[in-house]
Parts: sequence; structure tokens; C-alpha cells
Amino acid sequence: MLAPNAVTAMALCFGLTGVRYGISGEWERAVLSILFAGVLDGLDGRIARLLRGESRFGAELDSLSDSIAFGVAPALILYLWSLHAMPKFGWIFALAHALSCALRLARFNANIDADEQPHKSAGFLTGVPAPAGAGLAFVPLYLWLVTGEEIFRAWYIVAPWTAFSAFLMISSIATYSWSALRLRKRIRLEAIAVAGLLAALLVTDPWLTLLIICAGYVILIPFGIMSYAKVRRQREAAATAS
Repeated sequence: MLAPNAVTAMALCFGLTGVRYGISGEWERAVLSILFAGVLDGLDGRIARLLRGESRFGAELDSLSDSIAFGVAPALILYLWSLHAMPKFGWIFALAHALSCALRLARFNANIDADEQPHKSAGFLTGVPAPAGAGLAFVPLYLWLVTGEEIFRAWYIVAPWTAFSAFLMISSIATYSWSALRLRKRIRLEAIAVAGLLAALLVTDPWLTLLIICAGYVILIPFGIMSYAKVRRQREAAATAS
């Protein structure tokens, strides 16, 4: 099926275009290119399912695109923006992001046909997904764009944060899967209102809004871990009772 694969290819091109902007020092455009790649990545799978055009080729292309657009490209952008100033080890932190993204995607592909997927069957993901990991890795850059303070560009700020976001991608912690999220009827209108406000804020002040979204996402991670632990206890209790 052409349409979903074309969208995936566009996401890959946006990711690589982000590197091009990073090389020329156009940091806002570099980050926006990765964010657009993330939007397209969220659409290609839905288009494939809608058109019933899912294929093995599409799945492999999607993983390759994700590895480059959300692994290699952000790593290079962060290195060009800040990590190159770190004596000796700046490139290692950039590699850590790219490698963690690739390993996370490899783990996902290896488990596609597995019979036992406890996180997925409970409506959770294993670790932070690649697009979210790329978005989180740019938090120091968002702060720099919002405040103009050079401290947020310092390698001793960027390097630890890059390691942290890389760890979140490669970790085995349970994180919320938005595609599996089912809101109660009484809070759906509130959720729609919040989504609308965030969309308006993204247009008005994109970098501050992205900071708010990233902060909210990180805050939700412990709640995801606790929610999955509760589901696991319920399953164990049900298995014992039976």
C-alpha cells in the first residue's frame, strides 16, 4: 500500500532534514523537523490500518525511519548544538541516544509475534517510545529557546539529560500507551478541552508548550509504573484463585 509507506518516507525525510538544519545552526527548524517527523509517525500506522494496508515491508520501513528520525537525527542535532563542547565524551552521549533508540526498536520488533507480552496485553508500552524519547531529549534545547539562557546549552546540563532520556527509551518500565487509553465518559469533554488548549498554545508559544507537555509526560511515568503494578497484582490474584 503506497499511502502509509509514503507517509513513513516523509517522516524519514523530515528527520534527516533536521540534521541539515542542525549543521547550519538553525536550531528551531531542526527541532521542528523532528517534531513533524513525530506527527507523521503517528499517522502512518493509523492510515495503514484504516486502508487495511499493513505489511511486513511497512513495519520494517517504519522501524528504519524511526531509528534515523528519532535516534540518529536528534543525536546529531544535540551533538552539534551542545555535546561537541564536552571534552572527550560528548560524542559518547550522542551515541547513547542513537543506540538506545535502535535497541528499543529492535526489542519491539523482536516481540511483535511473541505470545507473552504482559505490558501490551495490559495496555502499556515497554519503555518510552522513540518519538517521545526524541522529544524528551530536546528539553534543554526547549529551555534555551524559551529563556535565552546559555546555561541550558552547557554540556554538563545536556549530557546527563541525554543519558536520562536514553535510559527511558531502553528501560523495561511500563509506560502509558495512548492508543490503548480509554477515558471515562465524564472526563472526555475535559480531555478534549485540554487537547484544544494545548494545540492553541503550540501555535502561540510552541517551545513553552513543549516543555509543559514533556514535564507532564515525565510526571506520568511513575503513575504508569504504579498502574501496571496494580494490574499485575490483580492478574496474579486471579491466577491464584483459579
